[in-house]
Amino acid sequence: MNQREQMDQRRGQWRITVWEEENFQGKRCEFMMECPNILDRDFQKIRSIKVDNGPWVAYEYPEFQGQQFILEKGDYPCYQAWSGNSSYRTEHLLSFRPIKCANHSDSKITLYECQDMMGRKFEMCDDYPSLQAMGWCSKEVPSIKVNSGAWAGYQFPGYRGYQYIFERDRRQGEYRNYNEFGTQAHSNQIQSIRRIQH
Repeated sequence: MNQREQMDQRRGQWRITVWEEENFQGKRCEFMMECPNILDRDFQKIRSIKVDNGPWVAYEYPEFQGQQFILEKGDYPCYQAWSGNSSYRTEHLLSFRPIKCANHSDSKITLYECQDMMGRKFEMCDDYPSLQAMGWCSKEVPSIKVNSGAWAGYQFPGYRGYQYIFERDRRQGEYRNYNEFGTQAHSNQIQSIRRIQH
């Protein structure tokens, strides 16, 4: 493979198309890299999405702020599609970025019982719909170290509730307390966790 083919392949690794209205209607735009503020593209909001390549994370506010929503390959015709089992729903999104370190076949994460990665730890390489059923003794995860890949943590068992994205290539994979889980994090309650698909 020559250098141009390699660049084309890398460029196509992440591709997302967004629409201003539900059901893929209205103004549309395709992206292959992050968009910190869709308002800068003369959009009022994002109401439907098609992910062609790569996993993405979208946010309810500009500059990657607010509630996070994981977008894996597929169609999202309206907010119910990206909100899924979340207890938090937003009818539009205003910023998004690719999750570049996602690697479903090579993912490892360590949960800690105390802040600053102290205390008893629990290493995982697989999806867990219920951390308590797998031996974690609390509804809370005070700190996390992502050794490889990207993970989604959820407030409740069964991948429900608020979503938090944990990535190896952000914060050097270290989330020392729940304030680092995301701008919308209100507690360290995480009861299910899964690898993000790529």
